[in-house]
Amino acid sequence: MKSTAFLERGASGRPDGLLVLHHGRGSDEVDLIGLADMFDPERRLHVVSPRAPLQIQGQPGYHWYVVPEVGRPDYESFHAAYEGLAQFHDELWQRTGLSPEQTVLGGFSMGSVMSFSMGLGADRPSVAGILGFSGFIPIVDRWAPDLERHAETKVLIAHGRLDPVISIGYARSANELLTTAGLDVKYLESDIGHQIDPAHIQIAGEWLQAVIAEPARPN
Repeated sequence: MKSTAFLERGASGRPDGLLVLHHGRGSDEVDLIGLADMFDPERRLHVVSPRAPLQIQGQPGYHWYVVPEVGRPDYESFHAAYEGLAQFHDELWQRTGLSPEQTVLGGFSMGSVMSFSMGLGADRPSVAGILGFSGFIPIVDRWAPDLERHAETKVLIAHGRLDPVISIGYARSANELLTTAGLDVKYLESDIGHQIDPAHIQIAGEWLQAVIAEPARPN
Protein backbone atom coordinates (compact mmCIF):
# COMPACT_ATOMS: atom_id res chain seq x y z
CA MET A 1 0.00 0.00 0.00
CA LYS A 2 1.23 3.50 -0.87
CA SER A 3 2.59 5.33 2.16
CA THR A 4 0.67 8.34 3.45
CA ALA A 5 2.29 11.78 3.32
CA PHE A 6 1.89 13.77 6.52
CA LEU A 7 3.14 16.64 8.64
CA GLU A 8 3.57 16.62 12.38
CA ARG A 9 4.18 19.04 15.22
CA GLY A 10 5.77 17.57 18.28
CA ALA A 11 5.00 18.27 21.91
CA SER A 12 7.34 20.41 24.01
CA GLY A 13 8.16 17.38 26.13
CA ARG A 14 6.72 13.94 26.63
CA PRO A 15 3.29 14.19 24.95
CA ASP A 16 0.13 13.78 26.99
CA GLY A 17 -1.77 12.68 23.92
CA LEU A 18 -2.15 12.63 20.16
CA LEU A 19 -4.26 14.83 17.88
CA VAL A 20 -4.75 13.70 14.28
CA LEU A 21 -6.21 16.36 11.96
CA HIS A 22 -7.77 15.33 8.63
CA HIS A 23 -8.09 18.06 6.01
CA GLY A 24 -11.05 18.78 3.76
CA ARG A 25 -11.58 18.37 0.02
CA GLY A 26 -9.19 20.26 -2.23
CA SER A 27 -6.59 20.80 0.46
CA ASP A 28 -3.64 18.87 1.88
CA GLU A 29 -1.73 18.12 5.06
CA VAL A 30 -0.55 21.74 5.37
CA ASP A 31 -4.07 23.12 5.76
CA LEU A 32 -4.88 22.17 9.36
CA ILE A 33 -1.43 21.71 10.92
CA GLY A 34 -1.46 25.44 11.70
CA LEU A 35 -4.33 24.81 14.12
CA ALA A 36 -2.01 22.76 16.34
CA ASP A 37 -0.72 25.77 18.27
CA MET A 38 -4.22 27.27 18.48
CA PHE A 39 -5.76 24.13 19.92
CA ASP A 40 -2.71 23.27 22.01
CA PRO A 41 -0.70 26.43 22.83
CA GLU A 42 1.21 24.69 25.63
CA ARG A 43 2.30 21.98 23.17
CA ARG A 44 1.12 19.13 25.37
CA LEU A 45 0.12 17.02 22.37
CA HIS A 46 1.80 15.39 19.43
CA VAL A 47 -0.16 16.62 16.38
CA VAL A 48 -0.22 14.90 12.99
CA SER A 49 -1.98 15.83 9.75
CA PRO A 50 -2.08 13.20 6.97
CA ARG A 51 -2.73 13.83 3.27
CA ALA A 52 -5.78 12.33 1.56
CA PRO A 53 -5.02 9.70 -1.10
CA LEU A 54 -6.88 11.09 -4.12
CA GLN A 55 -5.83 14.09 -6.20
CA ILE A 56 -8.47 16.21 -7.89
CA GLN A 57 -7.82 16.18 -11.62
CA GLY A 58 -6.88 19.59 -12.96
CA GLN A 59 -6.98 21.16 -9.50
CA PRO A 60 -4.60 21.54 -6.58
CA GLY A 61 -5.31 19.60 -3.45
CA TYR A 62 -6.49 16.16 -2.43
CA HIS A 63 -9.63 14.43 -1.25
CA TRP A 64 -10.51 11.30 0.68
CA TYR A 65 -13.30 9.89 -1.47
CA VAL A 66 -15.50 10.59 -4.49
CA VAL A 67 -18.75 12.49 -3.80
CA PRO A 68 -21.75 11.23 -5.78
CA GLU A 69 -24.07 12.80 -3.20
CA VAL A 70 -23.51 14.82 -0.03
CA GLY A 71 -23.82 12.54 2.97
CA ARG A 72 -23.26 9.37 0.95
CA PRO A 73 -19.62 8.75 -0.03
CA ASP A 74 -18.71 6.59 -3.00
CA TYR A 75 -18.30 3.00 -1.80
CA GLU A 76 -14.95 2.04 -3.33
CA SER A 77 -13.04 5.27 -2.69
CA PHE A 78 -14.43 5.63 0.84
CA HIS A 79 -13.41 2.11 1.86
CA ALA A 80 -9.99 2.51 0.28
CA ALA A 81 -9.44 5.71 2.27
CA TYR A 82 -10.80 4.04 5.41
CA GLU A 83 -8.37 1.12 5.11
CA GLY A 84 -5.46 3.44 4.40
CA LEU A 85 -6.24 5.64 7.39
CA ALA A 86 -6.68 2.62 9.64
CA GLN A 87 -3.19 1.48 8.73
CA PHE A 88 -1.82 5.00 9.18
CA HIS A 89 -3.40 5.39 12.63
CA ASP A 90 -2.22 1.95 13.76
CA GLU A 91 1.34 2.70 12.66
CA LEU A 92 1.18 6.13 14.30
CA TRP A 93 0.22 4.65 17.66
CA GLN A 94 3.01 2.12 17.38
CA ARG A 95 5.58 4.73 16.36
CA THR A 96 4.71 7.32 19.01
CA GLY A 97 3.94 4.92 21.84
CA LEU A 98 0.66 6.75 22.38
CA SER A 99 -2.61 4.85 22.54
CA PRO A 100 -6.08 5.25 21.02
CA GLU A 101 -7.32 6.19 24.50
CA GLN A 102 -4.93 9.17 24.40
CA THR A 103 -6.02 10.23 20.91
CA VAL A 104 -8.45 12.76 19.47
CA LEU A 105 -9.36 12.51 15.79
CA GLY A 106 -10.33 15.81 14.22
CA GLY A 107 -11.08 17.27 10.85
CA PHE A 108 -12.87 19.75 8.65
CA SER A 109 -15.59 18.90 6.10
CA MET A 110 -14.57 15.66 4.36
CA GLY A 111 -11.83 15.28 6.97
CA SER A 112 -14.49 15.45 9.66
CA VAL A 113 -16.35 12.63 7.89
CA MET A 114 -13.20 10.49 8.01
CA SER A 115 -12.73 11.31 11.71
CA PHE A 116 -16.28 10.18 12.50
CA SER A 117 -15.75 7.08 10.37
CA MET A 118 -12.49 6.06 12.00
CA GLY A 119 -13.62 6.99 15.50
CA LEU A 120 -16.99 5.23 15.37
CA GLY A 121 -16.26 2.25 13.09
CA ALA A 122 -17.11 -1.18 14.46
CA ASP A 123 -13.65 -2.52 13.64
CA ARG A 124 -11.67 0.39 15.11
CA PRO A 125 -10.43 0.99 18.66
CA SER A 126 -12.17 3.64 20.72
CA VAL A 127 -10.43 6.99 20.88
CA ALA A 128 -10.73 9.63 23.57
CA GLY A 129 -12.52 12.09 21.36
CA ILE A 130 -13.70 13.19 17.92
CA LEU A 131 -13.51 16.83 16.85
CA GLY A 132 -15.79 17.39 13.86
CA PHE A 133 -16.01 20.70 12.01
CA SER A 134 -18.57 21.09 9.20
CA GLY A 135 -19.00 17.40 8.47
CA PHE A 136 -21.39 14.49 8.91
CA ILE A 137 -21.62 10.85 9.92
CA PRO A 138 -21.66 9.10 6.53
CA ILE A 139 -24.15 6.66 5.06
CA VAL A 140 -22.23 4.11 3.02
CA ASP A 141 -22.58 0.38 2.36
CA ARG A 142 -20.64 -1.91 4.72
CA TRP A 143 -19.97 0.83 7.25
CA ALA A 144 -22.12 1.94 10.16
CA PRO A 145 -21.30 3.62 13.47
CA ASP A 146 -21.04 1.24 16.40
CA LEU A 147 -22.21 3.58 19.13
CA GLU A 148 -22.35 0.95 21.83
CA ARG A 149 -18.70 0.05 21.26
CA HIS A 150 -17.66 3.70 21.34
CA ALA A 151 -20.02 4.90 24.05
CA GLU A 152 -17.20 6.49 26.08
CA THR A 153 -15.81 8.55 23.17
CA LYS A 154 -16.46 12.26 23.60
CA VAL A 155 -17.48 14.33 20.58
CA LEU A 156 -17.43 18.00 19.65
CA ILE A 157 -19.51 19.03 16.63
CA ALA A 158 -19.19 22.55 15.20
CA HIS A 159 -21.04 23.75 12.10
CA GLY A 160 -22.23 26.88 10.33
CA ARG A 161 -25.94 27.56 9.97
CA LEU A 162 -25.20 29.25 6.62
CA ASP A 163 -23.10 26.38 5.22
CA PRO A 164 -23.97 26.01 1.49
CA VAL A 165 -21.84 22.88 1.01
CA ILE A 166 -22.86 20.63 3.91
CA SER A 167 -26.07 21.94 5.41
CA ILE A 168 -26.57 22.44 9.14
CA GLY A 169 -29.08 19.60 9.13
CA TYR A 170 -26.24 17.08 8.94
CA ALA A 171 -24.70 18.43 12.15
CA ARG A 172 -28.03 18.45 13.94
CA SER A 173 -28.74 14.88 12.85
CA ALA A 174 -25.32 13.73 14.05
CA ASN A 175 -25.84 15.45 17.38
CA GLU A 176 -29.24 13.80 17.81
CA LEU A 177 -27.94 10.37 16.85
CA LEU A 178 -24.98 10.50 19.22
CA THR A 179 -26.73 12.07 22.20
CA THR A 180 -29.64 9.64 21.90
CA ALA A 181 -27.10 6.81 22.06
CA GLY A 182 -25.69 8.31 25.25
CA LEU A 183 -22.43 9.78 23.98
CA ASP A 184 -21.08 12.97 25.56
CA VAL A 185 -21.48 15.60 22.80
CA LYS A 186 -20.58 19.29 22.85
CA TYR A 187 -22.53 20.93 20.05
CA LEU A 188 -21.75 24.34 18.51
CA GLU A 189 -23.34 26.19 15.62
CA SER A 190 -23.11 29.79 14.44
CA ASP A 191 -24.00 32.06 11.53
CA ILE A 192 -21.08 31.20 9.25
CA GLY A 193 -20.67 29.29 5.99
CA HIS A 194 -18.44 26.33 5.16
CA GLN A 195 -15.54 27.22 7.41
CA ILE A 196 -14.25 26.93 10.95
CA ASP A 197 -15.63 29.72 13.10
CA PRO A 198 -12.70 31.44 14.87
CA ALA A 199 -14.93 31.71 17.94
CA HIS A 200 -15.09 27.92 18.10
CA ILE A 201 -11.32 27.40 18.06
CA GLN A 202 -10.77 28.40 21.70
CA ILE A 203 -13.80 26.37 22.79
CA ALA A 204 -12.49 23.37 20.87
CA GLY A 205 -9.05 23.80 22.38
CA GLU A 206 -10.43 23.86 25.92
CA TRP A 207 -12.57 20.81 25.15
CA LEU A 208 -9.55 19.02 23.69
CA GLN A 209 -7.36 19.67 26.71
CA ALA A 210 -10.10 18.45 29.06
CA VAL A 211 -10.60 15.26 27.06
CA ILE A 212 -6.90 14.46 26.98
CA ALA A 213 -6.54 15.21 30.70
CA GLU A 214 -9.02 12.48 31.63
CA PRO A 215 -7.52 9.15 32.72
CA ALA A 216 -7.09 6.66 29.89
CA ARG A 217 -9.65 3.85 29.94
CA PRO A 218 -9.12 0.27 28.74
CA ASN A 219 -10.28 -0.38 25.18
